Amino acid sequence: MKKILFRGLCLFFLFGAEAKITLPAIVSSNMVLQRNTTVVLWGWADPKEKFTLEASWVEEPIKVMADAEGNWRVDVVTTGSKEEQTIEIESQDQTIILENILFGEVWLCSGQSNMVMPVRGFNGQPTFGSNEAIAKSANAKIRLFVVPQIGAKTPQIEIGKMASWEIASQESVWKFSAIGYFFGQQLQEILDVPVGLIQSGRGGSRVEAWISKEALNEFQEVNIENADMSKSRIVPTAHFNGMINPITPYTIKGALWYQGEGNFTNPERYKTIFPAMVEDWRTRWEMGDFPFYFVQIAPYFYNKPDAFNTNTNSAFMREAQLECVDLIPNSGIAIALDAGEELNIHPAKKKEVADRLLYNALSQTYGYAFVDGTSPVYDSMEVTAEGLLLKFKNVDRGLYAFGELSGFEIAGEDHVFYPAQAKIVNRRDVLVSSEEVSQPLAVRYAWSNWVEGTLYEDSFLPASSFRTDNWEDASRAQKEE
Repeated sequence: MKKILFRGLCLFFLFGAEAKITLPAIVSSNMVLQRNTTVVLWGWADPKEKFTLEASWVEEPIKVMADAEGNWRVDVVTTGSKEEQTIEIESQDQTIILENILFGEVWLCSGQSNMVMPVRGFNGQPTFGSNEAIAKSANAKIRLFVVPQIGAKTPQIEIGKMASWEIASQESVWKFSAIGYFFGQQLQEILDVPVGLIQSGRGGSRVEAWISKEALNEFQEVNIENADMSKSRIVPTAHFNGMINPITPYTIKGALWYQGEGNFTNPERYKTIFPAMVEDWRTRWEMGDFPFYFVQIAPYFYNKPDAFNTNTNSAFMREAQLECVDLIPNSGIAIALDAGEELNIHPAKKKEVADRLLYNALSQTYGYAFVDGTSPVYDSMEVTAEGLLLKFKNVDRGLYAFGELSGFEIAGEDHVFYPAQAKIVNRRDVLVSSEEVSQPLAVRYAWSNWVEGTLYEDSFLPASSFRTDNWEDASRAQKEE
């Protein structure tokens, strides 16, 4: 909340006059500013208007003057103080006071419905642990900001609807992103610093909706003048315009992303657009390659039970997302192969996924050297007399399975895959074989829409779907009736 006072014009204000100096909704009381860095404060005023900005942690008032269009912006250095801070903006006839500001870690949480899914869950689609999380949610060191779900045809400078920072409580947490909250709650506890979480997501949205027109024009012509904004989730650039562009001046530490279901039938294009989107965001935030951690889509039926080598098999999207780790600098992936539900595209295991995003952040961003954030990744294959021996990266402490491995298939030169037996050998390799294939050449693991991951590394981080081949004509052996 902003306190706005006028000197000598109180009655005029009460009867409808607008403040000359205005701030974006995200710059408000209760906000968290990224600690120990330079942050941006910005807003609008009358053209060429002069005023002062006093921050409680800055010794001298900052003199500000709006430009000829009425825009103003100042850079302010923050500290690591855990004390509450204030900001006072004062002109000749106006005072704006922002209170209860904290310095801490600020993370953006974006994507589609699995990121938007709240702590309480959707109706008939619960979140595990929601009651306990909500009951324990009161924490003045966690602040939440929800960007209204708006699509726009052109880049907006403000989010367009009233929104404000909220302190974590039962009332604010139940409706906030479960992935974001579980990530932020643990980060706050571990680092013992305030955490600010910005939710900017939209269910059913495609990646093309989250990238700017300038960046997307590199891959397709964008003309949305006549687009129906009631369908903004599938309109190219619409959510970038309405939900990302207005907040890009706000300094963040990094971003969390859970999206891909809306694009799963075109994984090759996703490998192009998604890295371009990340690069686009980083360019606009002007903060270099800030950390970007994302979730691989979870297994789900997709009403295509027999998909194997077609664009309706989401294993190809999981493969594409895994490859994006190498295409996006300073990124990491949370594998959710064991956290899906066959008939529910919004699985309840949100904390498990948030944990894996957190491990990425702790190990890569915050220097927790003994926290393991990387899942095992297929590396190479060796043909042996017993079968195909698979080797993996990121398995310094070995592989693990809770019981028998499943989900492995093997093929020979006919490119027909048969169910296979698999076992962990030497604690770090996997031996795959089948009596149906005497001369095996390739292995696929979890290569279906709906699967249950069974292969882990020693920290219980699951391996992704993978294949050792690149065959376009592969098929699956038909089961005998």
